[in-house]
Amino acid sequence: MRRILTSLTLLAAVLPTTIQAQAACAERDMVVEKLEGRYGEVFAGGGLQSSSSVFEVWFSEEKGTWTILMTRPNGLSCIMASGTNWREAGPNLRTPAGIKS
Repeated sequence: MRRILTSLTLLAAVLPTTIQAQAACAERDMVVEKLEGRYGEVFAGGGLQSSSSVFEVWFSEEKGTWTILMTRPNGLSCIMASGTNWREAGPNLRTPAGIKS
């Protein structure tokens, strides 16, 4: 019985994350429209991870937000990560603030 309760507790903790991850996917055009319109983000760069996914970084210098977007060949894009306090890397900046090298 204890094992079942532990499994149910674990499932309850993971389920909202799974639902949220699924909700963060949509057609690329719709995702880009939100990034540009709502957050003022622009494309910073990206590249192929494999033949089945492209990763892109979007950011807003004005608002300091950033988003990592993954797009599949079928046009479905998913937000993999997002955050605040975006900083441009300068020629002498090797490690982000707050991280020891």
